[in-house]
This record gives sequence, structure tokens and C-alpha cells, in this order.
Amino acid sequence: MHIYFSGIGGTAIGPLAIIAKQAGYSVSGSDKQDSQYIQYLKKHGIDTIHIGQSYEQIEKAHNNVPIDWYVYSSAIAIENPDAPELVFCHEQGIKMSKRDELINLILKEKQLKLIAVAGTHGKTTTTAMIIWLFKQLSLPISYSVGAKLSFGDMGQYIPSSAYFIYEADEFDRNFLAYRPHISIITGVTWDHHEIFPTREDYQEAFKEFIGQSNYTFLWEEDFTYLNLEADQTIAIQNSSLPEIQRISLAGLYNRLDAWLAIQTVHTATQQPIDSLVEHMSHFPGLQRRMEQIIPNLYSDYAHTPEKVRGCMSVATEIAAHHGQDVFVVYEPLTNRRQHFMIDDYGNCFEGARKVYWIPSYLAREDPQQRIITPRELIAHLSDPTIAEAQKRDAQLKKIIQTHLNNDAMVVCMAGGGGGSLDEWIREQFAQ
Repeated sequence: MHIYFSGIGGTAIGPLAIIAKQAGYSVSGSDKQDSQYIQYLKKHGIDTIHIGQSYEQIEKAHNNVPIDWYVYSSAIAIENPDAPELVFCHEQGIKMSKRDELINLILKEKQLKLIAVAGTHGKTTTTAMIIWLFKQLSLPISYSVGAKLSFGDMGQYIPSSAYFIYEADEFDRNFLAYRPHISIITGVTWDHHEIFPTREDYQEAFKEFIGQSNYTFLWEEDFTYLNLEADQTIAIQNSSLPEIQRISLAGLYNRLDAWLAIQTVHTATQQPIDSLVEHMSHFPGLQRRMEQIIPNLYSDYAHTPEKVRGCMSVATEIAAHHGQDVFVVYEPLTNRRQHFMIDDYGNCFEGARKVYWIPSYLAREDPQQRIITPRELIAHLSDPTIAEAQKRDAQLKKIIQTHLNNDAMVVCMAGGGGGSLDEWIREQFAQ
């Protein structure tokens, strides 16, 4: 079967393409722009990737090797319901679906039990931590995670595995397509406002997801926030447990994610908690989660107030150990989000000596919404004097280099993909 993946350079579709290839399918795809993820896929044997997503390109691909199944990212249909690829596949009668239908087919055909990690923040890290523990136990595992790992690929299928570990995103209600054997809720704070118009809509979606799961781990705070009723299928975790502080990872949020991963793997494998804590203390991290680009320059995926707080908890612990000041460069992800969270930033950058706030990374935007400037967003911080508006240009590069020369820590927070702050600092500093 030839599966054509649209948006193949995305952190959800890309790993699935790798999994499909390893599961025996013929794989090709397209994306609107080249990126580090596209190059990553090509290095992993998926070399038939078209940049541009035009009608002519997919027609040519179909004529070369007939496409049996067109799998597209949620962003494709949201940005343009009449996208050329969608039109072509409809005209040709090619099967079309989002990624959930293919994943469910693989789960069924390969008889895999699903471990699904959901939550507004922390799900990528927690998914990677579960994968790390399985690998440390030398247990075969299949999985999909939305970031590059130093200890494995972003996606993997192993025929002998019993479990499939999946980062279950709530965007476009994707996670509601699954019935997990075990689910993990890393934290819940209203997000993806274009999909969930009210806070209650968002909460109800998570409650539905938990109701579809055989067993769920979540924090007591989220249990209360979601107004759930206790039963034997929900394992409520206490974030104040002293055992959590035994995990030798920088940052409270990292240790909390690690505890959920430990509890999950303990349930799936019956391995002793103490042994799993020891393994977890050697977790090497993952790309764009306080990833060191060069000495003292870090990239992090933080792009909501909660994610920023999590990143700052790690950065300040590391900096304190070395006696360093922390400087932040922040690129918000999407303008539409800012209209909802402008009053939520508060003191989320607490611990930073200075924040350089650059314009938002634009994606899937509402053309009717006004673009909110960095200066306006800064005015809504608890202490606006901590931040200044900047642009991603030669002046910003000079500012970053000056701080690095003074042995300070610089953390660049950005959630965007191709052409984002993350790619810019790699181009400017990592070469």
C-alpha cells in the first residue's frame, strides 16, 4: 500500500511516516516548506518528499506510483479546505483521512496496546521519558513522539513490541479518536481556542478522553480542575510526594513529568519504582527542551505561560548551579493564541534577568484578527520592565552574543517550525 503523507515535515505526521515505512508500507509525502524535519526524514529513508504541495506535484507522484491512502495533517484542511492535494485526491477517489485512522489500523493489525500521553503541556517530554525507560529495560517498544531523541528515532515500529506509546494531541480533537490501554494527563490549561471556544469545551474533551481510557494517571490538581468523579480507573497523583524529589533531573516540571512516566512504566512492566527512578535520573533530554545549541545557548519549545514556567524552572536551577544570570528570547507561537492568553503571562518569566520579546510566529491564523505587537504583550506582564521588544535580526544576534561572551545563560523559547527562532539560532550560532 502506498501512503502519501501531507504535512510530512510536521512533528505529528513525520514520525507516523517513519512508523508506516517500518510497518511495511510504501511511503512518500509533501510539505509546504523545507525544514530540519524534512532533512531528518530523508536521512531515514523517506526520500520522495515534494516541497510546495501543488496539484501538479501530487498528480505526478500518483502517476509514478498510484496513491492508495492520503493522510493529511489537521492544519491542511483548516488552512484551506480546497487545498490542491485535497481536490486531486477527491477527484481520483483516493482514500483520505487524518492520522488517527491509520494509527488505529496499525494498532489493530499489529495488536498493540496504546499508552497515550495527553495534556496541554509536558506531553512530549513525558512521552520521551516513557520511551527512555522501556529502552533502559531493554523491552521492545513502538512509539511516536513529536521531537528528535538522542536515544532513538521520532517514530518506531518493532514487530515484537506489546505497547505503542503515543503523544496524543488535543488539537483538532485528535486524541478523542483513541481508546488507550493507559492514558497519562500531564496537565490541563485551556488552549487551542479555535477548536475549543470555551474553557468548558476544553475540559469536556479531556473528560471524554479519560472516559475512553482503561486506566488514567493524572495530578490531583487536574482531577479537581476537570471536576472528575473518583473510580478505580483513575490513579490520582500527589505532586507533593517526597519521592518525586529523589529524581535527579533539573526543574520541578521535569521531575513531575518523570514521576508520571515512572508510574506508567511500573504499571505496564511491574518493574520496581526505585529501579525506574534510578534509570530516569539519567534521562538525556530531547531536542528543543532546554537543548544546548552551543555552550550557554539553549533552545526550548515553550510557547504558553505554563510551558514558559516549566522551562524557567529548569533554566534557573541549571543557572543557579553555575552562578549565571538567565536571559530569555521569546517568540510566541501564533497570534491567535495571544488574543486569549495576553493576560495569562503574569510572572511566568520569573527568574530571568531580561526578556527579549520578538514578533509571534504566524501559522493557521485568522486573517480577521489584529496582530498583537510584542510591546503590547509585554505591557501585560506583572513586571513589564523585565522585557523589551526586539526583532529577529543582526541586533538581536549581537545582544545574544554579548550575553554569551559574559558567560550568561541565554534561553530561546519558540514553538514554531520552519523559519522559527529555533532554526534562526541554529543558523546563526551552531554553524
